[in-house]
Amino acid sequence: MTKAGSTLAAVGAPVRAVRLPRRRGVELSLLVLAVLLSVYGYCAVGLARSGTVPPGAVGYGAGLGVLALFAHIAVRIRAPYADPLPLPIGVLLNGLGLVLIYRLDLETPGDRAAPTQLVWSTLGVGLFIGVVLVLRDHRVLQRYAYVCVVAALVLLALPILFPAVNGARIWIRVAGFSIQPGEFAKVLLAVFFAAYLAANRSALAYAGRRLWRLQFPTGRVLGPVLTIWLVSVGVLVLERDLGTSLLFFGLFVVLLYVATGRTGWIAVGLLLAVLGAVAVGRLEPHVGGRIEDWLHPFATIEAGRGPNQLAQSLFAFAAGGVLGTGLGLGHSILIGFATKSDFILATAGEELGLAGLAAIVLLYALLVERGYRAGLALREPFGRLLAVGLASLIALQVFVIAGGVTGLIPLTGMAMPFLAQGGSSVVTNWAIVALLVRVSDSARSQYDGREAP
Repeated sequence: MTKAGSTLAAVGAPVRAVRLPRRRGVELSLLVLAVLLSVYGYCAVGLARSGTVPPGAVGYGAGLGVLALFAHIAVRIRAPYADPLPLPIGVLLNGLGLVLIYRLDLETPGDRAAPTQLVWSTLGVGLFIGVVLVLRDHRVLQRYAYVCVVAALVLLALPILFPAVNGARIWIRVAGFSIQPGEFAKVLLAVFFAAYLAANRSALAYAGRRLWRLQFPTGRVLGPVLTIWLVSVGVLVLERDLGTSLLFFGLFVVLLYVATGRTGWIAVGLLLAVLGAVAVGRLEPHVGGRIEDWLHPFATIEAGRGPNQLAQSLFAFAAGGVLGTGLGLGHSILIGFATKSDFILATAGEELGLAGLAAIVLLYALLVERGYRAGLALREPFGRLLAVGLASLIALQVFVIAGGVTGLIPLTGMAMPFLAQGGSSVVTNWAIVALLVRVSDSARSQYDGREAP
């Protein structure tokens, strides 16, 4: 056969099918490592504080291991092609969070938060299993976009009816039971934003008038953008919650950029966010006080009143150095009532040092990267935007919290995903991981039996 004939035969030959590896064994191995690291941290706290292994170490390890195993079985059954990293990362971060909260409980015997956090973590893993087993196709969520946004706005507005806690109205407290509705609202808003932008991405990118280098959409399409901005400012004013407002407005701007590819939307979003924050910072004393503390973190020391929370947080990071003081040997409890929630990252920075803190940040970065990877691999726009939106929620929340406790930006009063005390937060973040697992399974299974790109 001639060379040309061989080439034509090769072109006409069928493409060899490629069976993608499921990698569930890799996931199981990483889960075992995550559980062992968490148990090691739990034992290290006991050894540092009392010289003995805590009596509950075996029960803690067994409980965390059983939860991880059940979650793994659910993924193996219903999402066999899912990314093997999100679940182990969630287990490791959740386990480390329980260790840090237990360590801080030793300083406050009358206020033990670790047992309650363990219950919430169990509920979170249960929700993860439920989502993976019940939600067979993430595209079903697109049908309920407007139901999600109505439910989200109701959840955001509910805390207005309840008394403020530490200056902010972001909790609902009834008979000793409290939840933070904004945590659930952020996932619902991510679903709505992804559905709305998937349906209107062409109009947002090309319709309307051009002003200088910016292409503006029509008023009918631009209306929801301005509405979201006004709602974010309204939440900030009524609930004094800077974090939630920045979170869901930032989420919308990120998805708007991903949907349209127009960098001008980022500039417009940043401008609107700055204008809203400056206006409310001047009109609302609570928010203005946080900005003043950010600008002058050591002013209370100079005034003879002792260090405030931000100053104590900076002292904790400085005391940790590169390798940290060791689990159980720090003094971050001096931060005060928010040390287990808003400022738990300061405990990690002091006792694990810069090296441990960098490892935690890398875990979050890896989780976000896997979410972006799953979204980019999908062919349909809703799933792509949903994955990017959910991953961006984690990225924005980590940036806002880490930036606040290190003095980079003003404090916002949010919970570090998986690490901090907060039942609503840990349950919601397990739901986010479940959706990322579902989307990554769809992204990889679409190439099953065919040549992967």
